[in-house]
Amino acid sequence: FHPDTNETADALFDRLCEAGLARFYGTEHVAARARLEHEQRVIREMGFVSYFLIVWDLIRWARANGVPVGPGRGSAAGAIVAYVLEITKVDPLKYDLLFERFLNSARISMPDIDIDFCKEGREKVLDYTRRRYGTENVAQIVTFGTMASRTVVRDVGRVLEVPLKDVDRITKKIQAGPNAPSLAEALQQDPELIAVRNESALFAEVFALSTKLEGMARHISTHAAGVVIADRPIVDYVPLARHEDDIVTQWPAPQLEALGLVKMDYLGLRTLTILERALGYIARTGAT
Repeated sequence: FHPDTNETADALFDRLCEAGLARFYGTEHVAARARLEHEQRVIREMGFVSYFLIVWDLIRWARANGVPVGPGRGSAAGAIVAYVLEITKVDPLKYDLLFERFLNSARISMPDIDIDFCKEGREKVLDYTRRRYGTENVAQIVTFGTMASRTVVRDVGRVLEVPLKDVDRITKKIQAGPNAPSLAEALQQDPELIAVRNESALFAEVFALSTKLEGMARHISTHAAGVVIADRPIVDYVPLARHEDDIVTQWPAPQLEALGLVKMDYLGLRTLTILERALGYIARTGAT
């Protein structure tokens, strides 16, 4: 992060934290002072000063430009640094929240602050990010849609020209959902599915191919929230692709983080949009 002022990132970080401490706790709050200094030391040792300033800058710009921002979520709410920088709106001392759930010097991991923006304003923040850090240094993240058990049977049935009524009959017998067994497991446990497989050689071939293809990537899409910001063109680190109107990385989030790139989460919440509109309607009607 390169400050717009002549100070270093570390100096800006310290100044903003001191100003926030005085604003929210006063200058004589011993517990807040001790907690802030501890967190600042850990953040500095782990090399995340710029990360906090990037998040602070995004939220500051959004609020200044009429984009509603949520109060914060997840483990980041346990950081007094996030509170005094107004990244979050929850006082971690009041609610006895733990900073170590967010960052812990004994367990090196990338920080992860999920930022809630109004759904209609999320694209404005993305545009600002590209202007601030360079279009070539910013990309959204790819996700891969995989072949679930029902989907893969439908796809294989279509290729093998199995009548649609038969495909529908088969897929209705396949369990779906996060706790459903894999197709291979179901074919060992489910008597009805086993009976269907044994009805014909064609059905047996459908299941044989489907069990091999299940779980493989079927299509790409754009991560609902993930954005990568790099210090130089992202194509220097990972290959890129175009998906619809987005430029996305060809590698998904876990591989990007393993490479050392930081994933920022820009969540677009329709709830914030609805609340903002409701407040606007109230203001226009003069209701109290």
